[in-house]
Amino acid sequence: MDSIAITGGARLNGVIPISGAKNSALKLMAASILTDQPLLLTNMPRLADTKFLGRLLEALGVQVSERDGADGQETLFHAAALTSTFAPYDLVRQMRASFNVLGPLLARTGEAKVSLPGGCTIGARPVDLHLQALTAMGAEIELDEGYVIARTPNGLKGAEIEFPFVSVGATEHALLAAVLADGTTVLRKAAREPEIGDLARCLTAMGARIEGIDTDVLTITGVSSLGGANWSVIPDRIEMGSYAVAAAMTGGEVRLTKTRPELMTALSEKMIEAGVEVAPTSDGVIVKRDPAVRLKAVNVATEVYPGFATDLQAQFMALMTTADGDSVIHENIFENRFMHAPELARLGADISVHAGEAVVRGVPMLHGAQVMATDLRASVSLVIAGMAAQGETTVGRVYHLDRGFERLEEKLSACGAEIRRVKDEANEH
Repeated sequence: MDSIAITGGARLNGVIPISGAKNSALKLMAASILTDQPLLLTNMPRLADTKFLGRLLEALGVQVSERDGADGQETLFHAAALTSTFAPYDLVRQMRASFNVLGPLLARTGEAKVSLPGGCTIGARPVDLHLQALTAMGAEIELDEGYVIARTPNGLKGAEIEFPFVSVGATEHALLAAVLADGTTVLRKAAREPEIGDLARCLTAMGARIEGIDTDVLTITGVSSLGGANWSVIPDRIEMGSYAVAAAMTGGEVRLTKTRPELMTALSEKMIEAGVEVAPTSDGVIVKRDPAVRLKAVNVATEVYPGFATDLQAQFMALMTTADGDSVIHENIFENRFMHAPELARLGADISVHAGEAVVRGVPMLHGAQVMATDLRASVSLVIAGMAAQGETTVGRVYHLDRGFERLEEKLSACGAEIRRVKDEANEH
């Protein structure tokens, strides 16, 4: 497995363009199943996860064509005729979002056999809510040897669905199915993440009828068919936040471009509270910190959007490791999401974890060490910490990073970071 080697101590100064959002692109890709017309997605990130899902879509009969367009990377999806409704374990296990082909396959063809998902080891994250929503719309579902076998003998029907708690994945999945259902579907306690708004607006451009976008009640009036569309993927707010934290941690000045300031409002507020300067620009934000002034410790609790994102918790924990004082971090979204804490401790951080709470006691300096990535967001937190640590840090298992960060070493090197990928020679042969 590849690793990333970092020589710490360099300040980040420069410009980092933000890529399209992984969490939006994956659901937009699944939406291509819903129409026999071409769907062109621009501002497309090139990631391990988008490649995994692209392979699955091709196995279902979707034509997938990557290319460079006038505004950067784009991918054309054309599901003129689906040749399969079977999503096998080997393709779905690599990435949880692959499971979201179930709803579109049901809506378009009336049947599907989809493996239960694998993905990151950050808690159970069951798909019960997804299946309950599809059942409410008239799907007949059985579980057999790790597969979901679903049929809609009478087609999908509109339904009133109130989620017991806010679930991004279940909201997106229900939305993908409801656009072709017969009648009106109302989703209550719907998640409001920007990526859901992006999906809803793209579906609307394809001909769907959706009201209440960006609110917690979505009303979808089913249509008989959807057309194609050209759609630009929303900027990745997690990538944006990660680089903002990196700039703050190393004590430099970085301009994040091709994005929108309001996508990281909750993070910006906490960073400003800690003593970081965050200023909006016409196409993003400028983040800077005087390295001579130590950050202040700040408490954080993860919440559903528009609260502090769970996907930025590990990065913020890294930032707090050298802050002045003690910070308390509450993880309210996923259990088992502090696996980066012992790895940060290998760099000299002082962190105590008790159930869903971590206490970070700031230390004056981190020191380089060998560390291991445990999941996607944890891996970038270790890179951020390594850039601020004295000496050499090696981050192993960086295949996690490749799932969600595009050209990470290139973007950071362009701003002065001493960072390079070390290829695993065993994989080269």
